[in-house]
This record gives sequence, C-alpha cells and structure tokens, in this order.
Amino acid sequence: MVESVAVPISVYRYDPARDATPRYVDYSLDLPRHTPVLTALLKIRSEIDSTLSLRYSCRSSICGSCAMLINSKSRLACQTQVGPELDLHGRVVVDPMRNQPVLRDLVVDQGPFWQDYERIVPHLVPDPAHPMPEGKPNPMTPEQVDRFYETPRCIACGACYSACPAKEADPTFPGPMALAKLYRFVVDPRDGARRERLLRIQPGGLWTCLRCHLCTSSCPKDVRPSERIRDLKELAIHEQGATEAGSRHAVGFKENLHDRGLLNEMRLVRQTDGVVGLLRQAPQGLRLARKKPELLKKPRRIEGQDQVQKLYELLEDEEGGA
Repeated sequence: MVESVAVPISVYRYDPARDATPRYVDYSLDLPRHTPVLTALLKIRSEIDSTLSLRYSCRSSICGSCAMLINSKSRLACQTQVGPELDLHGRVVVDPMRNQPVLRDLVVDQGPFWQDYERIVPHLVPDPAHPMPEGKPNPMTPEQVDRFYETPRCIACGACYSACPAKEADPTFPGPMALAKLYRFVVDPRDGARRERLLRIQPGGLWTCLRCHLCTSSCPKDVRPSERIRDLKELAIHEQGATEAGSRHAVGFKENLHDRGLLNEMRLVRQTDGVVGLLRQAPQGLRLARKKPELLKKPRRIEGQDQVQKLYELLEDEEGGA
C-alpha cells in the first residue's frame, strides 16, 4: 500500500465577477508523494470546492493545457509531483501563468500568446524559385532535419512565455516560443521567406531577449528556446549585419574580447550607440570614471590572448563549415 502524506496547497483564487482583488485559499490533502499537482487540484475541485477553475486536457504532458506556476516556476501541473515540491518548499503554491491576463483562478487569457505566435508567420512559405512537387513528397536529408534541433517537440504550453522577463518588461517582445518556431522555419530549406523573416525580426524584438535562460529551464519538453534565439541572432547578423543597438552591442563585445581579452567600455558604448550615443551618456560616464578611472585607459592585452584568438578562429572555421 502506498503511504500518503499531508500536502498543504495554497491556490490563487480570483473571480472578477465577485472579487475586488485576488486571494489565496489554503487546502490540505492526504496524497501519495508521486501524485501530480493536477490530480491534487482536480481532487480539490471534485471534493472540496467545485468553483475552482483551471485548464487541462490530456494529463499526459502532451497537450500543454495545464501550464501554471507551481512554487513560482512555470511548468505543467500534470508533470509535477507533490513530493519533491514538499521537500523543497514545504508546501505547494499554485498561481496562474504570468504575462497573460487572468480570466478566473488558474485560467489565463492566451490571446496575447497566440497573437505573438501568429506574428512570426508560423507556416511554411513556398519558394517560387523551387516549387514543391505537386502530389509528391518533398524529402529532406537527415542533416537538414537535424538543424531543427528540438523545436518540433514544442507543445505550445506557454511555460516559457510565462517565465520570460523580457516579455514582462516589453509587451512587444514576441516571446521564446514564437522565436523558437521562427528559427524552425528560417533553417527549413523548403521555406522561401528566410531572408524576409530575418530582416523583420532583427528590429522586431529579437534583441530584447535578456539571455536569462529561464525559458529553457521551464520548458517541459527540453526545446531550449534560449539557444535557438541565440542562433537566430547569429543568423540575422550574418544576413543583414549589425543594424541596431542589440546586434551592434553583440558584435562590439565580440571584437573587444578578440582584440585584447578585456572590454574597452567606452569603445563598446561607441560601437553600440555611435558617437551621438556616447555623448549622450557622457555625464554618466564621467561619474563612473571618478570611481573607476581605468575606464579612461586603453585596456591591456591579457596574458594568453593568443589562445583567445585561436578559439575565435576555431569558432569561425566551424561556422564557415556549417
């Protein structure tokens, strides 16, 4: 017989038709440690409070419907067991996903999520110069398919979207899922809109990504959207060059380390924002220079700089052969 343990669960509750502000309601259930959080919530709804609202479907980590915050981390409720949460936090606290308006309790309005997805044109755009054979398959080589990496695994659960601080800071940022899907079409050799996609996304939010990797750590399918966003940045620079502040900053950072192994911070500001930007930041720069006078000096070359440059050469050779 499987032993049960007392599981304290705090659930976010909010009914806009009746509640002025959200609140948490505490429940206690006796459950086996391996019980999924989703099962616990359904038990609350069926046995304690039938008014609890939540979204779910397959209960098998396939549909992505039950994404929510569990102890402040975006994840699938059907995939998260109560036992490890008790060990780490002493209780289970459940909230609706972030970056999407709450409709009721744990149900959010996913309209913004899907609108951001539609913005990246999430379908294959036929290439007029290479029409697909009508009524016949259009095969790809294993090497071409491998370039998709993990993106086909995505179940559009929105966990990465909820975890993304860039989306929270800038509502125009398309979000990790959309960008990972965009990458999937950019590297598809059958797609005819590769250049257009890269030209549109570089000023369209690509460089808003903070590289915090929270999207990757929250993904239940190991899609690694932060890595695909990194690849998109490289592809966009290769296609278009460093055309705006984010890409210029990345290129400047790379050149600084290549030359001396250390950042020349004044040079980096100039490379990122130009002379006008450098002058605009001059007052702040002078204040910093008083506390950090080395800012005004040209950085010395670090010991072993030749090894750094060899690493750059290896990476450039690898990119050239890709």
